[in-house]
Amino acid sequence: MAIIKGLGSFFALDIGTNAVRVVQLTQNGQDSWSLAHYGYAPVDEKITSSNSAESMRRLGEIIMTAVGQSGIKEKNVAIGLPSSKTFTTVIDVPMMGEAELKSTIKYQIDQYIPMSIDDAKVDWALLGQSLHNPQQQEVLLASTANSYSEERLEFIEGLGFNVIASEPDPIAMVRSLLPSGIQDARLIIDVGELSTDLAITFGDTPRLVRNIPTGLKSLVKAAVQNLNVQDDQARQFILKFGLAPDRLEGQVYRAIEATLDNFASELVKSIKFFQTRYPNTPVGGILLSGFASIVPQFGEYITAKTSITTAIANPWQKVRVGQSDQQQLSAIASEFATVIGLAQRRNLK
Repeated sequence: MAIIKGLGSFFALDIGTNAVRVVQLTQNGQDSWSLAHYGYAPVDEKITSSNSAESMRRLGEIIMTAVGQSGIKEKNVAIGLPSSKTFTTVIDVPMMGEAELKSTIKYQIDQYIPMSIDDAKVDWALLGQSLHNPQQQEVLLASTANSYSEERLEFIEGLGFNVIASEPDPIAMVRSLLPSGIQDARLIIDVGELSTDLAITFGDTPRLVRNIPTGLKSLVKAAVQNLNVQDDQARQFILKFGLAPDRLEGQVYRAIEATLDNFASELVKSIKFFQTRYPNTPVGGILLSGFASIVPQFGEYITAKTSITTAIANPWQKVRVGQSDQQQLSAIASEFATVIGLAQRRNLK
């Protein structure tokens, strides 16, 4: 089961906090696909956050519902790995051929990952010459605990599928959210229910990957506490009025301001870390995905805090979608960054 490299014909599966998403694409050209099949099934957060036998049984049923609705017949599947269960980093190694790199890197991996090499599944991809030292080359390392990897593999294959690859969610999202032909660095922010995946890219590859433990739920919690409203109403306020200082007299913004400021400070830290490592590679823009793309005034807030222009990212930008599918997907289209990125992996035999 490769964490980074791709294999054969497959569909993609993303088990999110509140929904299961499946996508199968047909490749049209170098950077162009058509949507062949997709499925979407809501799931209770209590099910996805539990490892009990009953929760796993229910989750299996929901996955089969999503696949059944989609019309996917393929048994090979690529799955996303949540950032909370993975470690991803970029390391520098001396310039050498790929064959030599293969034979030496396995002896160096244990100094870079936060667990014993015997307890981890590790994969790597060569990114090319280092952006800050021409004598070095950069390698993307991704790892996950064997125990988690094997448990997930057994669960998915127990449903009758063949897991051919797994990939950290932030690496997959870069593939779908980054427009073709970007030459400078970009910060991609995908705000989820419980946390935010963040990647700073150069060219078409991630050079910094992080997870920030702030998601929409953090903002809802702050609004509940400070506005004295119920969860559902707080969520509605945030998704409808967002960070606009002139809506509801700015009450929603003020209620979540402290949480937002902590979030923004983590973004600034990440940008500073990147700029320290790559002083000649400024971040040229910020791409917003997930809830960051639908909460009103979120982009303006991030621009004010970072002094970097923001834009809404479109995970469907390289995928042709029929008109009827477009209409059905309109309300949930922003949630598909990870699963589309997984489906856009190169189909290598």
